[in-house]
Amino acid sequence: MACCVLQITGLIFGGVGMVGTLAATAMPQWRVSAYVDGNIVVFETIWEGLWMDCISQLGIRLQCKFYDSVLALPPPLEAFRALMCVAVGLSIVSFLMAIVGVKYTQRGKEGPQGISIFILAAGVAFLLTGSLVLIPVSWTGGSIIRDFYDPDVPVPLKRELGAALYVGWGSSALLLAAGAMYCHFWCWADTATRPRYPSLARARLARAGGPALGVHAYV
Repeated sequence: MACCVLQITGLIFGGVGMVGTLAATAMPQWRVSAYVDGNIVVFETIWEGLWMDCISQLGIRLQCKFYDSVLALPPPLEAFRALMCVAVGLSIVSFLMAIVGVKYTQRGKEGPQGISIFILAAGVAFLLTGSLVLIPVSWTGGSIIRDFYDPDVPVPLKRELGAALYVGWGSSALLLAAGAMYCHFWCWADTATRPRYPSLARARLARAGGPALGVHAYV
């Protein structure tokens, strides 16, 4: 019963993390304009994301524009795009493998080794996906904080942490938790399938007609 709860919980965490990864990739609120040092231009909010930048006027009118050229983007942004796209695809694959693993485990028609392979693959994929999401989100957050406290950066260029970063951090935590759950279940299943008493297992195999060493084998 506890194993079923662990698998279902990991599946829920992985599904929510998958949706959050997709949302963080598409959201433009990675970098948000900051209002410091008496900046009175408060009726406009600038959002900067991976694919577009937006200007929100008093929360009523929103204008977004995709970046004109991919080659004109800074190299970190191109790398972050690639990492998040890979993370989205890998999160979908991880979620599908987790569904297959839970389905076979509940039915019990496949062998323990087959079940363990599905569970292990889903766990490793979830861990890898969480790590991929964590890299661009944390890198962006660190650069925003560094520039915010840097006196050489002009005030209009200072930014704050956007909602997409928090969504990315939450999704990464859920994906890593799901991966840890499935890897833990695989370790438990692999240990449970091993015979606790090897001599007793050999005796049962001998009674079943399997190969066994008898007393006459030494003569």
